[in-house]
Amino acid sequence: MKKLILFVAGCLLAGNVAFAQTPKIGYINSNELLASMPEVKKADSSLQAYSKSFQDLLESMSKEYEKKVQDYQSQEKTMSDAIKEVKVKEIQDLQGRIQGLQQSAQEKVSQKKQELYSPILEKADKAIKDVAKEKGFDYIFDSGGGTVLYYKESDNNIMDAVKTKLGIKKSDTGTKK
Repeated sequence: MKKLILFVAGCLLAGNVAFAQTPKIGYINSNELLASMPEVKKADSSLQAYSKSFQDLLESMSKEYEKKVQDYQSQEKTMSDAIKEVKVKEIQDLQGRIQGLQQSAQEKVSQKKQELYSPILEKADKAIKDVAKEKGFDYIFDSGGGTVLYYKESDNNIMDAVKTKLGIKKSDTGTKK
């Protein structure tokens, strides 16, 4: 990934040398930045506590399920068919509730993670862009993910020219960057 970043950076540098204009390029490891933010540690802690409440409930339900299955197996020979049917239905219902809770818990934990991390990611992104502008960078690359985190708006954007070349009208696509 670093080779790709260096290649892209090299191409950008080589292309702009012909115009006697070298872009100012910076980089940051966003994973390292996030790991150093106190807000992330707090969010991780909150998310773990939230997740643990579901784990505890699932564990309790699983123990109840195991007990019902063991009771059924130990008493099955002495049960009438009607009682067996009722007990099997109870076990199946509990199993369904456990599966439903597992799915619901995964969705809720994912939503909670999004809720907790969105403001942190926005804060980090804003700080990166603010520093890039203050220091006069044209591009900021993420050395941890190989993506461009910031680019300076300029007349070098060839989107409109490429759309024209392809015969695409400006109204045929979404918003222009």
